[in-house]
Amino acid sequence: MPENRTAPARAAVERGASRGWVWLAAWPVAAVFVLSNAATPLYVLWQREIGFSKGTLTVIFAFYIVSLLGSLLVSGVVSDRLGRKAVLLPALGLALAACAVFATASTVAALIAARLFTGIAVGAVVSAGMAAVTDVAAGTAAVTDVAGQSRKRLAALLASCAMVFGAGLGPLLAGVLSETAPAPTVTVFVVEAVLLATAVLAVLRMPVRRPTAPVAGPWIRVPGVPRGDGLRLALGIAVFAPGITATSFMLSLGPSLLSGLLGTTSRTIAGAMAFAMFLAATGVQFAVQKLNRRTILTAGAISTTLSMITLTTAVHTSSVPALIASALLAGTGQGMGQLGALSLLNHSVPAHRLAEANAALNIGGYIPAGALPVSTGYLSDTIGLTNGTTAFALTLLTLAVTGGLMVATFRPRR
Repeated sequence: MPENRTAPARAAVERGASRGWVWLAAWPVAAVFVLSNAATPLYVLWQREIGFSKGTLTVIFAFYIVSLLGSLLVSGVVSDRLGRKAVLLPALGLALAACAVFATASTVAALIAARLFTGIAVGAVVSAGMAAVTDVAAGTAAVTDVAGQSRKRLAALLASCAMVFGAGLGPLLAGVLSETAPAPTVTVFVVEAVLLATAVLAVLRMPVRRPTAPVAGPWIRVPGVPRGDGLRLALGIAVFAPGITATSFMLSLGPSLLSGLLGTTSRTIAGAMAFAMFLAATGVQFAVQKLNRRTILTAGAISTTLSMITLTTAVHTSSVPALIASALLAGTGQGMGQLGALSLLNHSVPAHRLAEANAALNIGGYIPAGALPVSTGYLSDTIGLTNGTTAFALTLLTLAVTGGLMVATFRPRR
């Protein structure tokens, strides 16, 4: 009898501990995304110390995108077949190696190597890491379908917020530490290495099981989703891709716009604007989490559209408030697009295909996020930053409106 009376209490304690793991499982995602953008405010220092052109800087960024996309072609399928830890632990090892290379970089080749390592790690965590958060949530949910779906929505929220919060924290830390601490291109990567070490400990103890369901097909392939989920994936990409492209533009060319509008090259100010943008992306997801997925995606498309309108206003009127408003709207657009897209996939894609589905979503987002800002940079060298930015804004505005119309028009069958 005493054992029967204490069993429910023990179960309640275990569920409480498990709910904590849903939060901890998101930490490796945040830690790697801190690294993803930490180098952004420091390139001006490396340019001065090493001596390379803006064109070379674009090449360094391109290597990051290529390695990220290459990682997404492999990491999702490998994670679904071998387990989340089998992908996350090597990825965190590469992230630690990237910190070491960044901290000691004295050549362009070293910067390229560090960005390659970073891109592979990022590709792994947006597929396997985000799927791990959902696995932990699903594995600890109550037996009812309602509770399980509620926990999956929480998982999508935490995984998405971990990504954008880490992405914003990286440039802020780098900007502040590079102007206040000794060794400006070293200190932030020492701090980041400590964060990554704690993420390794979290993954080692993470309560996720090895997959049991078989996954057919080649190990290296363009990621996809099960039959019947293609429309969900397409709707998610239609809103998520313009949102993440808008924030990528702010990260890559935002400092140049700040320099033109404010006349400042402060790394702290540039980092603070990026942090505010991703803080908005984090906050809006908590604000809208209880809305239905179609409403969240529609609001995300509207926010990205408004961001492009205010961006055009900013560059044509030299308005700093309009530029800041554009950055905040870009952040909310990415945040809602990302949350809505992940929620759509978490709702219907089975666990043994979820990492691959996450990889497919991110490939759809990162291709334009890499191509359009880089193209705008080269275009701006020819026709000027104002005209180049305007062309970018009109292109992305069209994509965002199209995505919003798709969400309003099409409904998945199940």
